[in-house]
Amino acid sequence: MKKVGLITINYNGEKNVIDCLKSLAKLNLKDIDLTVYIVDNHSRPGSIEEIEKYLQENPITVFSTDIIKSKKNTGFSVGNNLGIQKALVDGCRYVVLLNNDTIVHENLIEELVRAAESEYDAGIIVPKIYFAPGFEYHKGLYSDIEKGKVFWYAGGKMDWANIIGSHRGVDQVDKGQFDQPDKTEIATGCCMLITKHTIEKIGMLPPEFFMYYEDADYSMKAHKKGINILYWPQAVLWHKNAGSSGGAGSTLQDYFISRNRMLFGFRYAGVRTKFALFRESIKIFFSGRYWQKRGVIDFYLHKFGKGSYAISS
Repeated sequence: MKKVGLITINYNGEKNVIDCLKSLAKLNLKDIDLTVYIVDNHSRPGSIEEIEKYLQENPITVFSTDIIKSKKNTGFSVGNNLGIQKALVDGCRYVVLLNNDTIVHENLIEELVRAAESEYDAGIIVPKIYFAPGFEYHKGLYSDIEKGKVFWYAGGKMDWANIIGSHRGVDQVDKGQFDQPDKTEIATGCCMLITKHTIEKIGMLPPEFFMYYEDADYSMKAHKKGINILYWPQAVLWHKNAGSSGGAGSTLQDYFISRNRMLFGFRYAGVRTKFALFRESIKIFFSGRYWQKRGVIDFYLHKFGKGSYAISS
């Protein structure tokens, strides 16, 4: 039996977590011993209790569950690290990070594990990810038949001139164009399998990012250690895009993306790009939205983790 730990975070997202659990309960798990670790990031009263109530009233037999309750909101990175630590203590050989705003295909875990044990010699595996129907960026472009087959992610890469991650295939309808396994530059925190060997070699997710760009940073650390990231299209899930972070353009995104883009860029980009980021930060300071400005200021103050956003949450 292959022991696998799946980690998902709850922060006032009990409906998403329960919907995700309903899809996980349909998993095929031949020769896999799966534990689902639900890390509650100090949600409002009643949130984790609603999940516990659901599990009590709807016992899941195909895997075991373990609820980890954090005493504070630790963010995406540290929240997942809490789950990773417990999974390793429990003897898991593979760890799967999964956003709670996802619906999985019944073969997801089997395929991710199969990829990890394939001849591709990869330490991080990422699946084919579609937009959940109705959550596309451009909802009016697709027929009812096409919805559910629109790519959100089919591998990722970094635009090093602008320090913006991009998803291969995004907004395209799946017609078989990304049906071959392929090495990719950037994994996505929406869903990735990480081998125990990889965690032992490069550690866990970087806590300084709190959320956003932590998956890109982890990907760069993997590459520097010679660890391959593999896109495996036989593993499939659907993503309710931005369903767990307040939506695109929120103050949360303004703050963390502005700050963490600077942090990532100054850590990995070339000199020319770093200079461009510096010039852009000056422009944001004078004309950006409030939380964009605050993010840039906190980068220069080395105020990482939750940073100033703790004031508003």
